[in-house]
Amino acid sequence: MQIDTAAYQRVLGDELRSLRKQRGWTRKELNRRLQSDISLQTLATYELGTRQCSVVRLVEICVALGVPAHHVLARVHDRVFGDAPAGHLAVDLAAVVADHRPQLLPLRRWAQGRLHQLPPGQPPEVHLDLPALEYMAQLCQLSTVDLIRTLRELDGHRPR
Repeated sequence: MQIDTAAYQRVLGDELRSLRKQRGWTRKELNRRLQSDISLQTLATYELGTRQCSVVRLVEICVALGVPAHHVLARVHDRVFGDAPAGHLAVDLAAVVADHRPQLLPLRRWAQGRLHQLPPGQPPEVHLDLPALEYMAQLCQLSTVDLIRTLRELDGHRPR
């Protein structure tokens, strides 16, 4: 699976900005509640998604906002990989074909067909959006979450 890091950063920034605004705080007010001293510009770039936020800094911001960091990351994850219209999952067709779990049989057959349609030299990867993943999950009699988890596991075993 490929992660669109720019999109992920933008969504994370949007979540942080939304939480701050829900509290009626300016960036300056949030900054005063932070343990470490960061500039307002840095805080702004986190919220805009133009700068990566370290895990420790994210936790610090979340503590100041009174929200567990894992809740924020879960919302970001859902938006990026779940219900966001631009959200998609890269699927390695060869990994799907090589997997022999019985519940993936419909997906395996589909992947074999897609592999045969690819032009020579094209990577064996397709991008599926949420409606396609939901449909594939129904065919495999799995929840969409379970199918996505399985596809990510397959991608994790791919040689890099």
